[in-house]
Amino acid sequence: MQPDQFESKKNMSFIIGASSVGTLIEWYDFYIFGMLATIISKQFFPPDSGSSALLSTLAIFAAGFLVRPFGALVFGRLGDIIGRKYTFLLTLILMGGSTFAIGLVPGFTSIGWAAPLIVLVLRLIQGLALGGEYGGAATYVAEHAHADRRGFWTSWIQTTATLGLFIALGIIILVRDVQGVDKFSAEWGGWRYPFWISAVLVIISIIIRMRMNESPLFAKLKAEKKTSVNPIKESFGHKANFKMVLLALFGATMGQGVVWYTGQFYAQSFIENVCKVNFIDSRNVLLIAILFATPFFIVFASLSDKVGRKWIMLTGMLLGIISYRPIFQTFRDLTNPANRTELLDVSKTKVSTSAATDAKAKDKLLVTTTYDSLYTDGAKYTYKKVDTVALTAVYSGATASVGIIVAGKDSTQKADTLVSKVKAAAGVTLADGVTYVQGLLKSGKTAIAEKELDRGTFWKIVGLIFILIIFVTLVYGPIAAFLVELFPTKIRYTSMSLPYHVGNGIFGGLVPFLGTLIVEMTKSSSNPNGDPLAGLWYPIGVATVCLIIGAIYLKDHVAEDVLN
Repeated sequence: MQPDQFESKKNMSFIIGASSVGTLIEWYDFYIFGMLATIISKQFFPPDSGSSALLSTLAIFAAGFLVRPFGALVFGRLGDIIGRKYTFLLTLILMGGSTFAIGLVPGFTSIGWAAPLIVLVLRLIQGLALGGEYGGAATYVAEHAHADRRGFWTSWIQTTATLGLFIALGIIILVRDVQGVDKFSAEWGGWRYPFWISAVLVIISIIIRMRMNESPLFAKLKAEKKTSVNPIKESFGHKANFKMVLLALFGATMGQGVVWYTGQFYAQSFIENVCKVNFIDSRNVLLIAILFATPFFIVFASLSDKVGRKWIMLTGMLLGIISYRPIFQTFRDLTNPANRTELLDVSKTKVSTSAATDAKAKDKLLVTTTYDSLYTDGAKYTYKKVDTVALTAVYSGATASVGIIVAGKDSTQKADTLVSKVKAAAGVTLADGVTYVQGLLKSGKTAIAEKELDRGTFWKIVGLIFILIIFVTLVYGPIAAFLVELFPTKIRYTSMSLPYHVGNGIFGGLVPFLGTLIVEMTKSSSNPNGDPLAGLWYPIGVATVCLIIGAIYLKDHVAEDVLN
């Protein structure tokens, strides 16, 4: 590219805005599913599935990542043949349409197993579309930018993933606050609204993108009839180019992928599911940390224009390898009730009881006793104890109401004395109209259901997540410029998209699922909680391999115009 072909700053601003807004929306679409995984698991799987429902939901979430490399091949080929502009217009429409459709799928109670199957298909379409989006946006921006500012300009594309997550979190929290927990979590509740809002955002983005021109480098190749006839064959059939694809994957993108998903998704999942921090706090800490850390994508990408991409990215991997286990252990320590030194505020601590018929045994009642324990520093730890009361008879279809009397409920450590009161429905005759049944089974084990953080702990966790996202900015900020500089223009879309989406979609996208699965595998009868930190060995291992390969084999391009 000659100097007079470079875009002015004003034009680059429009190019960045038009490219970024679509990519931001596609990341938003992709991540609302992950942010709502706990609720989705309850809506699209049987009510009694337990932890397997969450694991299945995370597997569907991961499936969207697994197909991203195929999307990279399909849409990368289109992008190298028909052009960048129209290809990522198509990916945007597919992404937005499938996201909107997920919000329309009825729950398991309405259509049974068809619900998760439909969601899986739509999730696969999302993954295919995103597989074609990022490579197009990054390539389009890089092919307009001056060599010594390529990292800076492409870094705006890098911010879209985190900003998309930020917007998804913000909308989810806003809707939940307005509706309340029960309405938000209902089958047709507010959790569906973020999926529907996607349609509006996509329409706006399409209007903006229709004003874009084709990349000047690609337009020149097309005018000269030098575009690739078979980009896939040229990308992976030529030994030298295929070697660069493998080096990009194993020396950069797979390590970048696991650092990205550990620092944001796995951290949020760990805080919510392992540390038991409540829905709002677990998302607010991430939201605030993202807000403060996002500018560093641009800082480190700009720095890479001066000192090179390689060592900035590898530094992020090294810091993650060293600090993941200490940081995640600190999450546990900060939220462990055994480490609290504050006193309970007895005047504000509440005890409540609810009962429901056991879905598996109609002659039993499940009694949940909830202890909202408030501390003097403002923290609230909610304990729950589930007891089973055996009835002397089955009142199928006859029970009008069930009340529970709980004696000794003020202690979370002792077994309760339980008495159930079953009142007959109209037209049904029982002795005196009421039957009292003594609880026959021992009180269940007390467990922490959720925690509301005090201000000090809240900001300490924000600080730790901020550090994790700084690692993300180190590895992710320079990656777009690094990848586009590896490959020639006529096969760039295809060549860079595949290693990026294998590294992020497979190695990175599997972090939440494999991390959770590894922890589940460490559980036993003698250790029912397993090793909560065991899941971190996966991202640590992948990042270590990538660090070694990258340190030995990667080369830097500093202020070189390598696009051709």
